[in-house]
Formats: sequence, structure tokens, C-alpha cells
Amino acid sequence: MSRIIAGVGGGNPLTSVPGTATRPTTDRVKEALFSRLESLAVIADSRVLDLYAGSGALGIESASRGARSVDLVEFDAKASDVCQRNADLVNQLLGGKKVSVHRSKVESYLERAREGGLWDLVFLDPPYPLDEPALSEVLAKLAPHLDEGAVVVVERSSRSPEPAWPGTMECFADKKYGETKLWFAEPA
Repeated sequence: MSRIIAGVGGGNPLTSVPGTATRPTTDRVKEALFSRLESLAVIADSRVLDLYAGSGALGIESASRGARSVDLVEFDAKASDVCQRNADLVNQLLGGKKVSVHRSKVESYLERAREGGLWDLVFLDPPYPLDEPALSEVLAKLAPHLDEGAVVVVERSSRSPEPAWPGTMECFADKKYGETKLWFAEPA
């Protein structure tokens, strides 16, 4: 069972998406990821975008730790419903609506994103079957919506190649955790 690790909602369990279509980030990887993000000072008061949100655990964790706002984007109906339940939980704990759920395909959401709507922290945890050209397309659509100093975290199988970053983004770190690999990028 996944849980909120730290912050206002620390220790509260999160609802998981039923079935095997989603792959939740383990608590071990989540703890290491957020430790890294806190050392980079990118969580507090940030605008967070969680693409392919699944249960919304990464965005929810960000809200619990002080993010200003969080957008969870998930197309699958079951996963989107779970995102909403988890968003409702953390919004109640925070005493206001900081987390919003958008049932949409990631590409469509980024195409519709308003001009000047910039994010400081972005998580991409796409399904493993998403091929590299499709991921590259999403990264290219995301790039114009990043604030200066933003951090983008891509989670993939450790057997996946490094994402093909658009010319306006560059990878500054990566870390492997068993079957999971994280890549960290920023605007170039």
C-alpha cells in the first residue's frame, strides 16, 4: 500500500489503482526522489505537474510537502478516479484545494495548457509500453511550459534508454533503483 511519506499528510495511506495497468512508484524510490528534490529546493511553493499520474502519489507527496499547486493528468478512467480520491484526501488535510485532477491525454493537456502557465517541477512516469519517440514528443510539448530553474523527473524501466531531450532541456543527473531509473533534467 502506498502512503504519503512526509509533510502535512505524512503517514496517510493512498488509494491504489486496481489492476496491473499502472506501476506505482515504490516508497523506497519515492523517499530517495523527494530527498533529492528537497536538496535541490524545488518543492516548497512550487507549481507541480504530474503527467501519467496513475494514483497521483508523486503530485500528492509534493502537495503534502508544501507545493503551491499540483496538476495531476491521467487519462485512464479508473486511475483518474483514484487520483481524485487521493487529491480529495490531501486537499482536506491541507484545508484548501491545492491539487487538481485533469482527465486527459498528456499530449492534449499540454497542447491546451495556457500560455504563461509555467511549472517548477514536473513528473513523467509514463507506461513502459510508451515508446521513445512518443516520450520525446511529450518532452518537446512540455518544454515551453517550464519556468526558469524547473526540474523535470522522468521515471522509466532501468532497461530503457535515456530520453531524447529536446534542445531546450538537458539532463543533469540520473539514478537507478533496481528496476526503476530516474532522469533529472532542467531547461537549457
